[in-house]
Amino acid sequence: MNMPTTTHTQDDLLPTLKAPRLNPDWYADSPETILDPGRRIIDAHFHFTDHWAGYGLNEQLADVEAGHRVEATVFIQCGWNYRATGPEPLKPVGETEAVTRIAEQALAQGARAEIAAAIVGHADLTMGAAVEDVLVAHQEAANGRFRGIRCAAARSEAFRFGVLPRPERQLFADPNFRCGLQQLAKHELAFDAWIYHTQIQEVVDLARAVPEVPIVLDHLGGILGVFEHAQRRREVFAEWQRSVRQLADCPNVFVKIGGYAIAISGYHFEQYLTPPSSQLLAELWRPTAEFVIETFGAERCMFESNFPVDRAAGHYATVWNAFKLIAQSASESEKERLFSGTAAQVYRISLKT
Repeated sequence: MNMPTTTHTQDDLLPTLKAPRLNPDWYADSPETILDPGRRIIDAHFHFTDHWAGYGLNEQLADVEAGHRVEATVFIQCGWNYRATGPEPLKPVGETEAVTRIAEQALAQGARAEIAAAIVGHADLTMGAAVEDVLVAHQEAANGRFRGIRCAAARSEAFRFGVLPRPERQLFADPNFRCGLQQLAKHELAFDAWIYHTQIQEVVDLARAVPEVPIVLDHLGGILGVFEHAQRRREVFAEWQRSVRQLADCPNVFVKIGGYAIAISGYHFEQYLTPPSSQLLAELWRPTAEFVIETFGAERCMFESNFPVDRAAGHYATVWNAFKLIAQSASESEKERLFSGTAAQVYRISLKT
């Protein structure tokens, strides 16, 4: 009997890194006392999604109204609610349409924070100049909220991870991709780059090639702490530092500080018996956060919750307490940039006076 044969690619044979399972008991506990409650915050990175136990308007409102003075949030593309039909290039516009509906619902409800004040969506930039039609469609769908494009290039040859499709190798070096990226400048749009620390050089090259586009490095550049990287954390930290110094020479690049609970970091918070305190989180996160702030300057750095993914590290209130502890010794002007000013500049958000 002839059995059907299955063709496997090299990617199919790679181990898969799974996202951490969230502990609902951690959210049932009362959050910590809020530190520096008057500090204005723009949460520079969150997702509405059906993944990670789901995260919708009710969940975000519960978080941003938990005590910190969160005045606006920035939605970042995650492949959610794409259109099921129609031209392939326009399918990601469905995400922008869905987020806009939620943002307007929050506004109608009188939410204290401006939910999804800025929306960063997705477009296939390898379309080159033709991607402009997609950008316009996003802008029309967002009713004035559309601020940028994210293309995930995060790729390791050692494992597979993520909800987003596995990207092509050297995506950012593709000439068509760079042509597409240039279209963002025409519309005053920023570009969010999600990569691993082993790929920071790709962002350096991209930033130099298209200096007119603001580029935001998500999650400090995705410092790997899993598989073989877990066995040599000091070497990895030194490698990351060298790459970050080089990237800081590109004046159009900004950095988001957060994303520490992503599985690739290797912290494994979900294995803790009790949720980590903000003091513990600050101790763990301070070396990388302080290095980025010192290297780029506070004027090019911004804190991000990365919720709901970073719910694996604890309550929203606890995560922002940790950031406030990290920034404790910063000047008032530096704190303003880290917690709201940089995000307001990059994503063109006007806070209420």
